[in-house]
Amino acid sequence: MIGQTAGFLRAVRVAGPGREFLPTPDEPVDLVILGGRIVDIAPTGNLRPRGHVVEGAGGWLLPGLWDHHVHVLQWALSADRTALGDTTSAREAAGIMGRVPAVDGRRVGVGFRDGLWDDVPTLELLDATTGEVPTYLVNADVHSVWLNSAAFRREGFEPPASGMLREEDAFEISRRINAVDPEIADRAVERMARAAAARGVVGLVDLDMTWNDEAWQRRAARGVDALRVSYGTYPEHLDRAIAEGLRTGYPVRGAAHDLVRVGPLKAITDGSLGTRTAACAHHYPGDVHNHGLLTIPPDELVDLMTRATAAGLDCAIHAIGDLANAHALDAYARTGAVGTIEHAQLVAHADIPRFARLGIAASVQPEHALDDRDMTDAIWAEQSAQAYPLRALADSGANLRFGSDAPVSPLDPWAAMASAVFRTRDGRDAWQPHERIDIDTAIAASTVGGSTAPAEVAPGASADLVIVDADPRAADEAGLRAMPVRTTLLAGRVTHAP
Repeated sequence: MIGQTAGFLRAVRVAGPGREFLPTPDEPVDLVILGGRIVDIAPTGNLRPRGHVVEGAGGWLLPGLWDHHVHVLQWALSADRTALGDTTSAREAAGIMGRVPAVDGRRVGVGFRDGLWDDVPTLELLDATTGEVPTYLVNADVHSVWLNSAAFRREGFEPPASGMLREEDAFEISRRINAVDPEIADRAVERMARAAAARGVVGLVDLDMTWNDEAWQRRAARGVDALRVSYGTYPEHLDRAIAEGLRTGYPVRGAAHDLVRVGPLKAITDGSLGTRTAACAHHYPGDVHNHGLLTIPPDELVDLMTRATAAGLDCAIHAIGDLANAHALDAYARTGAVGTIEHAQLVAHADIPRFARLGIAASVQPEHALDDRDMTDAIWAEQSAQAYPLRALADSGANLRFGSDAPVSPLDPWAAMASAVFRTRDGRDAWQPHERIDIDTAIAASTVGGSTAPAEVAPGASADLVIVDADPRAADEAGLRAMPVRTTLLAGRVTHAP
């Protein structure tokens, strides 16, 4: 069944955008699909079946889901790396890495959160357990990497006493350990794409820190076609992108299909909460001189965004702290650029309405709020801005677009929706429950257009669709996270089926 193009969907109940236009929204309907689009919808039994029939069997139908922030190759490769997300100390993480076998002459661990550890990472501690095998531990937020002495020698970096590299140095290390053979990389990405389709995903925004145009030309030529992809360009490649005529929305060059398209300029303007480098108005606890780090000065950001806009590129501006968000919004106001602010994890109350006024989407990752709740309560306790302001942004009219930032959080839109709607997991009380949003907004934010302009199940709409076995609008937190996906269709073509 996978790979077949559906001409008819039988007996599905619409649970996402478009439902409100049906005369009897709770009753099963049939859909006719032609040329990759929905051409008719009617109560079950009133349309003549045509072509390949997909049986809905009373399941619930939604527009296909999107993840608006993924580091595709890094996420794909993380499946074969040592998971450190459950470690509670530097000593524990170092011990684990000392016991894992080397692959291609090195060890790589991922997902630790040292902001929650009860001790401090040091070069000496990591060396004691890992010896002469180059060893790399990548923080969950990817903004820091802990290396042993052998890894520092291999990479040609001078080791600090902590063994920890942060921000641009950490990004460079990540780029190097992700620079695997293209055949290995592309097979990993194909596996990732199939896994994403199995969760109802039809598209994503790839913000890998590399020259993504080359990689996606190669993958499109290889026949990777399970997802729609919009891929980003970083400032160090902006001149090349302009010279080669890349414009947001253009199909990747040389492709036989239009599934892969040029995306935005991605610029990282500050650090992260976990590394205590997010640029904030108030200092971090115990360090009056630390307000985080602006990695791109405001005037330089305006110049970058002006050049990108003039060349036809949208912008995706990473801003986590309230100071960084303010500067990013200022830059959008000054340049007239189109695009998103990525993360928006701490936003001054006065800046929240500016997203909608400027037409800037908030590309947010709801799972991060729960990943970081304990760090937020400790590290940002004295900040006056609103942390993870989903409801406040939605109420102000801002367009929310949900994502995972995989590998920071797993690529699973149902987890993102559950975190946004319930603000809890693992049986804990809801965290900042006043920032919960309703399920309809969460579903809309998980489609290509976002919460204010969602994809719809409607005649004329693309047949990017997902059928699930339970009603997401009635699901509890655990049920939403475990949502069983029956069938995923991309322009009517089946990309996942039982």
